Amino acid sequence: MNNKNLKSKATHILAIANQKGGVGKTTTAINLATALAAKKKVLLIDLDSQGNSSTALGVDYTNREIGTYHLLIDGTIKDEMIKDGIVPNLSLITADENLAGAELELIDVPEREFRLKKGLETLTQHYDYILIDCPPSLGMLTLNALVAASGVIVPLQCEFLALEGISHLVKTVTRVQKSLNPELDIRAIVLTMYDKRNKLSELVAEDTKAFFGDKVCKTVIPRNIRISEAQSYGKPIMLYDHKSSGAMAYISLAKELMRRFQ
Repeated sequence: MNNKNLKSKATHILAIANQKGGVGKTTTAINLATALAAKKKVLLIDLDSQGNSSTALGVDYTNREIGTYHLLIDGTIKDEMIKDGIVPNLSLITADENLAGAELELIDVPEREFRLKKGLETLTQHYDYILIDCPPSLGMLTLNALVAASGVIVPLQCEFLALEGISHLVKTVTRVQKSLNPELDIRAIVLTMYDKRNKLSELVAEDTKAFFGDKVCKTVIPRNIRISEAQSYGKPIMLYDHKSSGAMAYISLAKELMRRFQ
């Protein structure tokens, strides 16, 4: 690929965010990234100090010395930050416990909200999709992701408390859009842990579609024990059980989002 083509290549930078924990955020990050990597070049950035995305993609703790913490503090990308994992076409910038201290360390740093954005500037020509797995809060780490991203993907668990919580994220996205990143928008809402046997799941789905319209993906992610099992083995669901309902759902979601982002 020549330099002209590299410069013209469009990269979708997407923050996967929800301030509520337990909604399938990291599960969606790793499995959507894996499904996209079947067709596209993908980078997943683990911005959660728990490092669950790194673990679920089989990266050992001993191989996480330089990752998102150093990216935010230094504001630059180094080759050793980018790990190639068990999925072809999918690279990862890992997280470790040091990332938890970045919130405080960035307080007095000039333009602290733009650290991630500046660090990613040299990477966009190399990837079709950059996904950012955000922590379950709306602090400085998530703010960096929202400033760097062109859009937000919101995993939403099919229960009413999760639906109420999304309003806080919507307000945050609106504020960031007005003051720091005018391109930012909620690009997709993904209904997760959907149980077709449970009337509540259908009610939450209907309410979400009534409020957010076509931002809600047609593909829903079902409750599937195989997804949880896969993560315990350090694998995305497509490598653990590609015939499971969970794997088929994330493959369908990737296809839907690729069509949407075209």
